[in-house]
Amino acid sequence: MEKKSTKIAYGVALCVIVVLLVALKFLYPDGVYGTVWSLLPPAVAIILALISKEVYSSLFLGVLAGSLLVANFRPWDTVRVFIGGGEDEFGNGLISNIGDGWNVGILIFLVILGIMVDLMNKGGGSAAFGRWAKKTVHTRAGAQLMTMLLGVLIFIDDYFNCLTVGSVMRPVTESHKISRAKLAYVIDATAAPVCMLAPVSSWAAAVAGYVDDSYVSGIQMFIQQIPYNYYCLLTLVMIIVISLLNIDYGPMLTHEYNAQVKDDLFTTEHRPFAGADNYEEGNGKSSVLDLILPVVVLIVMCIIGMIYTGGFWDGETFMDAFANADASVGLCLGSIVALVFTFIYFWLRKAISFEKSFESVPNGFIQMVSPILILCFAWTLGAMTKGGLGSGDFVQNLLADADALMNFLPVVIFLLSSIIAFATGTSWGTIGIMAPIVCQVFDYGTNPTLCVIGLAACCAGGVCGDHCSPISDTTIMASAGAHCYHINHVATQLPYAITVVCVSAVGFLIAPFIKSWPICLAIEIVLMVCVLLVIKAIVAKKHAGIFEEMAKADKALAK
Repeated sequence: MEKKSTKIAYGVALCVIVVLLVALKFLYPDGVYGTVWSLLPPAVAIILALISKEVYSSLFLGVLAGSLLVANFRPWDTVRVFIGGGEDEFGNGLISNIGDGWNVGILIFLVILGIMVDLMNKGGGSAAFGRWAKKTVHTRAGAQLMTMLLGVLIFIDDYFNCLTVGSVMRPVTESHKISRAKLAYVIDATAAPVCMLAPVSSWAAAVAGYVDDSYVSGIQMFIQQIPYNYYCLLTLVMIIVISLLNIDYGPMLTHEYNAQVKDDLFTTEHRPFAGADNYEEGNGKSSVLDLILPVVVLIVMCIIGMIYTGGFWDGETFMDAFANADASVGLCLGSIVALVFTFIYFWLRKAISFEKSFESVPNGFIQMVSPILILCFAWTLGAMTKGGLGSGDFVQNLLADADALMNFLPVVIFLLSSIIAFATGTSWGTIGIMAPIVCQVFDYGTNPTLCVIGLAACCAGGVCGDHCSPISDTTIMASAGAHCYHINHVATQLPYAITVVCVSAVGFLIAPFIKSWPICLAIEIVLMVCVLLVIKAIVAKKHAGIFEEMAKADKALAK
C-alpha cells in the first residue's frame, strides 16, 4: 500500500466502515442477527484486501468487525467473541476454529505436504521432472493443459488437489514462462470445480449429507445435478479454450506479458515463497520417479485413508465409505504414511542424506505459515458470519415467499449462493445453508428435474463464490500451490470467473423451461466458446503490440 491514492482509498474505506458500524449500533439496538448486515464482516475483509493488496490486516479487521456486531458493541464481549474459546458462549472465535478437530487435521495435512514438497526438491525430483517436461511438453498450451489434466485426475479433495498439482507443475510451467498467476488460476479452476463434478470425492460426500434423501439417496441426487452444474463444467471448457487459443485478458494479460517477454513470473515485488523453487539435484542422478512415486503414494494413501474413516473395512461399500468419509482425518492419515514412505525412499536411493532430509521439516512448515495464518482468519470469519450473525437465517427468510417465481428461482439461487460464498469464503458452508432450502422449495417428489436444477444452481453458486473470494480456503491453497502472491491470484482470476458466471446464469435461466440437460449443456458450451472468441477479438485489437511481442517471445522459446 505504497501509492498515495491507495492510502487515501483505504482510509476512506475505513472511515465508511466505522460510520456504518456506529449507525448499525443505533439502528439495530438488539443486534443484526439474521439481517443483510450479517454479511458485512466478510465484505469488510474483501473490500480492504482488494484496496490494500494486503490480506492479513484485512482479514483481521473483518473478524474484528464481526466480533463487534456479535457482541453488540460491548467492549469486553467483543474481545471474548474475537478470541472465542469452545467452552465460551461465544464459540466462533479464533481459539474454537484453530482448535476444531477438522481444521487441525487440515493444518497438519498442509504442513506434511510442505515437508514432502521440500523433500522432493532436495532429492532432485522436481528438477528431474522439469528436465523431462522441457523435452516432452513443447508448448505453453501443452503445459497449461497438462496442469489441467493433472487437476482433473486428482479429484478426491480440493486442498489435496491445489497443493499437489502446484508442486508437480511449477517446474513445468516455469520452463514455458507461464506466470504464477496463470498457474494459480488453472490450479484453482481444476480444484473445487472438478471435485464438485466427481461422485467419488469429499465434496460429493458433503453435498449428499446436506440434501433431503426422502425420495432418492444423496449421492444419486449429487450425480443427477452434475450435467446441470454449468459453472463447474464451463470453467473446464474455458481452460481448454484459453489454453489452445492463447486468450488472456484483464490483469492476467499483464502477468503473462511480463512472464513471456520480461521473464518475470510474478509481476509484482511480492515473493511469498522466496527460495522454495530453487530445485536441487540431490546427491545422485535424480529421475522423474523421484517426484512421481511420492505423489502417487500420497494419492493412493489419501484415498485409502478417506475410505477407512468412512467404514470401508467395517463392511461399507466403496461409495458409501466415501460418502461417510472424514476428509480431514483421512487426508491426515494418508499424508503421514506418504511422508514416511518419502523419507525412506530417498534414504534408500541415497538421493539425500539423513541429516539434510530432516531440514525439510522446519522448511516445509515455514513455507506453509502464510496460508495457515490466512486460513485461520478465514475460518474464523466464516464461522462468525454463519453461526454468530445468522447469515443462513437471512437467506432462508429471503427465499421463503418465492414460490410464484419457481422457474426463475434456479438463476436466483445461483447468484445468491455465489454472493454468499464470495462473502463468507466457504462453498461447503454456503451449500450447507442453501441445499436444505432448495429441497424444501422444490419438492423432488412432484418436480424432480426442477429440484435437481435447483441443487445444481446451489452447488455451482457455492463453487463460484468460493472460486472468486479472496478469503476462500481453496483460493488460498491455490495461491500456495502455485507459489503466487495471494492478492495477485485473486485479481487476475476474477475477470475469468465473472465471464463464466455470466454464461452460467444464462444456463440456469433457460434450464427450467427446456428441462433437457444435453440441449442446455450444448447451448452453454457453444455460448462459452463464442463469448471467449469475441473477447479475444476485442483484446487483440486493443493490445495488438503486446500480443506481437508475446508471440515473438513464444517462438523464441520454442526454438
